[in-house]
Amino acid sequence: MSKRMEFTRKDKAKIIARANGKCEKCSAMLKTGEGEVDHILPCALGGEATIANGRLLCRVCHVEKTAGDIKAIRKSDRQRDKSSGAVKPNSALSGRKSPKPPLTKIVQNRRSLYEPIQPQERM
Repeated sequence: MSKRMEFTRKDKAKIIARANGKCEKCSAMLKTGEGEVDHILPCALGGEATIANGRLLCRVCHVEKTAGDIKAIRKSDRQRDKSSGAVKPNSALSGRKSPKPPLTKIVQNRRSLYEPIQPQERM
């Protein structure tokens, strides 16, 4: 698991200045101290604490993005665990356990819906 990398004060100041008082996702006007500096690509997925990987978001956009990030991080954790063999897959990935029966068409004598029913002959 990677260690979270924080932005330096200088990087945060540059990101805030670049945003010019607006959320960089929804363009909402922000008051001083209202915005949150966020990693575009999370550290857990390989993002770095650089100005190019940072943006200023309002609280609503930040919460929404973080929820999506958590899902992506958990999915990558599951994929890594399966590929390394740490977790056994739920189903057999190599194929079916039993062969599939061959497809054969079963033809039955069916009467038409529009033909009258014929009385059966008795012996």
